[in-house]
Amino acid sequence: MLACWGDRSLTSGEIANSLASNAVLVRRILGGLRAAGLVSSTEGRGGGWSLARAPHEITLYDAYTAVEEGPILSRHLHPPNDECEVGRHMRGLLETEFCAAEQALADRLGRTCIADLAGHVAGQSIDGGS
Repeated sequence: MLACWGDRSLTSGEIANSLASNAVLVRRILGGLRAAGLVSSTEGRGGGWSLARAPHEITLYDAYTAVEEGPILSRHLHPPNDECEVGRHMRGLLETEFCAAEQALADRLGRTCIADLAGHVAGQSIDGGS
């Protein structure tokens, strides 16, 4: 949304309205993006949030890692039964698969920048939302 509006700063309320969400939640996410150097904020009248870098310099992976912690796929916290043939080997097998899937997602998100998304939105708006 920030990339689509160009140089105009947007308030957390405006962003929340677009997302049909809560401004407090949006501010929390924007805080993580600010800490990562992806957005900046200005206070006062006419203030709000804007991108801190050009949209083509920010990938979805940058944004994802700014607001999410830990592995993408959750792991079972309890150790398996070592006496069970399946349980004893499953954690290692799944870890290999999960790591490969997480790497594939990171690679894909790293190839998509915010400018790509803004371009798609602009194209859909011009085409009448098709």
